[in-house]
Amino acid sequence: MATGALLFLTGCSGDDPGGSDAAPTTEAAEPAQISLAVADGSADVPPVLPLEIAVTDGELTEATLVDGAGAPVRGTVTPPAEESGAAVWTPEAPLAYGTSYTLTATAENADDEPTTATSTFTTVTPAAVSTPSIGPLDGQTVGVGMPIRVWFDDPVVDKAAVERHLVVTSTTPTDGVWSWFNDSEVHFRPSEYWPENIEVTLDAKLYGVDFGGGIWGEKDRTVSFSIGERHVSIADAASYQMQVYDGDQLVKTFPISAGSPDNPSYNGPHVVTELNRNRIMDSSTYGVPVDSPDGYRTPVEYAVRLSDSGEFVHAAPWSVAQQGRENVSHGCINMSTENAAWFFNFSQPGDVVEIRNSAAGDLRSPIYDWTIPWAEWQAGSALK
Repeated sequence: MATGALLFLTGCSGDDPGGSDAAPTTEAAEPAQISLAVADGSADVPPVLPLEIAVTDGELTEATLVDGAGAPVRGTVTPPAEESGAAVWTPEAPLAYGTSYTLTATAENADDEPTTATSTFTTVTPAAVSTPSIGPLDGQTVGVGMPIRVWFDDPVVDKAAVERHLVVTSTTPTDGVWSWFNDSEVHFRPSEYWPENIEVTLDAKLYGVDFGGGIWGEKDRTVSFSIGERHVSIADAASYQMQVYDGDQLVKTFPISAGSPDNPSYNGPHVVTELNRNRIMDSSTYGVPVDSPDGYRTPVEYAVRLSDSGEFVHAAPWSVAQQGRENVSHGCINMSTENAAWFFNFSQPGDVVEIRNSAAGDLRSPIYDWTIPWAEWQAGSALK
């Protein structure tokens, strides 16, 4: 039987030691009164709304829930909390959307006389349900620059309600904050790069959450990932050098050629998103036709993507003479094949390459999180 029950014992008075024949005179106890937080006949009830039961002049002895077909719903009763004074009936599994339920509660007064209250209610029927996409993926290891990114299929109207249910924990606590990039995308990062070699978990507790506009959360999701070694490299377009750090240790300094004056690289911290052993560099991917004077379609090796603006660190044996002396690329960081191979094998998604002293403006790409000042980032939270 799917029942949450609380059992109580009451004392009985003994015989009159004086042997009096007079009948005892006692007043009848007040009947127990039960108040159910979800009123009878309620509709559009969120399926995760606490089913609170408050009792006065008595104690709760039993509470049950059945669905519209009369089938018992398994659950338990939590004793009354001090702050609310109400017990809570909690289902073992979340209630369903668009379903009728009946909650029945029984309480007894001081004379053990029962009182029963019932409430039949219907949970909300969403216009649509939504489960967001999340990156990094569960079980992945990423570098210290990789933010948590959450994408929704539909615009989120109630951003605050959603953000409250996106809970991030890590083995080394951070000051991380969510920031909304638009109505369908929100990112999480700390004020500085993640600490290296930690574990991070996102609990997206979105089932039963009203996104607004008739959209509700379809299910809960948990994603756990690792932050690996701290790899932050500095590519200086003015000195034509790239310094590679492993943690706080400078491990390599490479001669490079960054973007030419006509095609300068973007400044700012770039986050590595993918690594390709072989790749075709195609100017049409960022709007320059291959058959135009500035167009190209060139095979390269050891390509480490830095942005969706066409910027990579990659092998460029044709510009070795200019590397360390002149910027001649179309925006990428050119290296010799040997140096590019080393950097490729060193790198992981989420590593950071900070480009400095280029003639271009700041990076604008799907991950430009670290170019945003911390105060501005915090202002992007719906809970600010």
